[in-house]
This record gives sequence, C-alpha cells and structure tokens, in this order.
Amino acid sequence: MEAVVFNGKELTLKYVKDFPIPKIVNDTDVIVKVEYSGICGTDVHIIQGEFPASKERPLAMGHEFSGIITQVGKASVFKVGQKVVVDPNSACHICDYCRSGNYHYCLTAGINSTIGIWRDGGWAEYVLCPQTNVFTLPDDITTEQGGLCEPYSCVAHGFDRASPLQVGEKILIVGAGIIGNLWVTALHLQGHREVTVSEMNKARLDIVKKLNTGYRLISPDVLAKENKLYDVIVDCTGVGKVMELNFNYLNPGGKYVLFGCCPPSHQAALNPFEIYNKELTVIGVKINPFTFPKAIRWLKAMGERYLNYENLGIKTYKLSEYQQALNDLKNGVISKALFKLVK
Repeated sequence: MEAVVFNGKELTLKYVKDFPIPKIVNDTDVIVKVEYSGICGTDVHIIQGEFPASKERPLAMGHEFSGIITQVGKASVFKVGQKVVVDPNSACHICDYCRSGNYHYCLTAGINSTIGIWRDGGWAEYVLCPQTNVFTLPDDITTEQGGLCEPYSCVAHGFDRASPLQVGEKILIVGAGIIGNLWVTALHLQGHREVTVSEMNKARLDIVKKLNTGYRLISPDVLAKENKLYDVIVDCTGVGKVMELNFNYLNPGGKYVLFGCCPPSHQAALNPFEIYNKELTVIGVKINPFTFPKAIRWLKAMGERYLNYENLGIKTYKLSEYQQALNDLKNGVISKALFKLVK
C-alpha cells in the first residue's frame, strides 16, 4: 500500500508504494481505510528530531485521521463500513494516573502505543487500530470534517483546562496556524467576541479573515506597541520566546494557556514576582484525555459554517505530494495540510 514513511534514525521521510498492509492481531482490533489524514505541528517537530518517536523501524506517521472500517476482529463491537475517527493515544489503565482519570500523564502508555508516533498511523492507506481508540461519526459529519476531530479534541481539552472562560473576557490568540484557527472557531461558536488574533505572517491573517468572525487581527509588532492587557492568552505558536514576551500582556488574575507544543530545548524566562503580584495562572495542555466525544459534538454543531477547508486555510494533498505539503506549511501559505486518500 501507499505510505509516507519516517526513518527515525536518519530523520528522513520517504513515499513508498509497497508498505505492508496491516492485519488483525487481537480479536478486538479493527482495520481503518484512511480517507483524510493531517500533518500536525508535532509531526514537523518529529521530522526535525525535536520530539520523540519510534526509531526501531521505518514508521508510517500520522496521528490525525478519519476513514472507513474495512475489517474487524471477531470480538469487536464495530462493523465493516462504519465511518470513524481515531484517537491515537492509549493508556495502561492500571497506574495511579490512569486510575485517577488522568491517563495523559501515564508514564508507560505512550511508548510503543501512540498511533502515528510509536506505531503505524494514518499516512498510509490502512491502519490497524485497537477498538478502544475508535469512535464512530454521526451520519451528518463527513470524514472530511472528521479529519479535524483529533486537533479539535485537543482544543476541547484546552477549553476544559482554561475553564471557566467567561463571555466578554478579553482573549488573545497568539499564532494563526491551524490550531489558532480552530481556537477561533471554537471561541466564536460559544459566544466569545472580545478576541484578538496575533500573527506575524500576513497570509495567515488573511486566512483568518475568511472565517468571518469579526475578531481583531494584528501583527506582533502592533501587539507590542499597543501594550494592551488580556484576561486570557492562548499561545498556539510552540515557541518559548513568544511565551516570554507575551506573558507580559496578562491582566491581573489572567490565564496563560500554553497550547502550542514547544520542543524540549525551548526556554522562557518569567518574572515570579509578576506571577505572585497579579495572581497569574500558567496552564499547560497535553493531548486530549476523554475529549473525543466533545470534539465530535463540536463538529456536529459547527457544520459547514465553520468547517470549511478553504476558509480554515487547509489544503489537501496526495501522499506522494508530501514534500510539497511540508513546503507549503513551512512557507506559511496554508494553515494546515491534510492527505486526501479517498478517491
């Protein structure tokens, strides 16, 4: 089958036509025929050697994908032909973190289990998935829309961590890549109107305009000159230095949501007195524990009003066009690239 394969030892990507088609291993496994599969910022960090992933063998990456079930184990609750999305993350279910409802802190589950990072994922035509990772899509949600379920599930966890987010609070979104745009749509859906988006790439700000939310769009230099203060800042850049600068724009009692995934090497210097004096809160957001059902409900509520690939700045590519997809992301002419495998 076709696949885009990552060699973790050499940090190289390669398009192949003869990657092995997976087979059912456990009675509760399912095989998903991929229709849409995204390139995440974490994937870019992995390719650049900035984020850990499997190095044992060439790996089909891709942890954001939707598709159709084509095969099921004999004990699976799913059926062939069902339209699904897949949560790539797993848990051991027996450690204290898992049994406390915090499986995203599990120290052992991610290794050798996260789909698309430690085991083959959605940058391939077919994926082997444990049924516990699989969620059916309602009839009125397409697999195209479902291709955004995993990143929306992460945004949903960000909402949970930052809650309460009161309508009328002044919110700053830093970075207008796809995650920033998903935050824009999620905030607008839930009634937030006092929102500013800061982005240095004008092309990406132009993409946000297409979302027609009426939000204020500015560049970082304007943000610095204004020196306005915000109640909530959502950092979607994954750049430590950005946090260091923008942390100064918080109102007393403000929240800084560190959403973008920074490489482990990044550092940021914060003033402890300011945190004390303003009673500021720093909120980390890691993956998507138990938020896939919420993300699916969001997709249903948003519909075509928000989930328009063109308005979100999303472009689709063939697997064989992976290098062009990465180049377009790097150059900032799109907010997100998805592989479209459905004919």
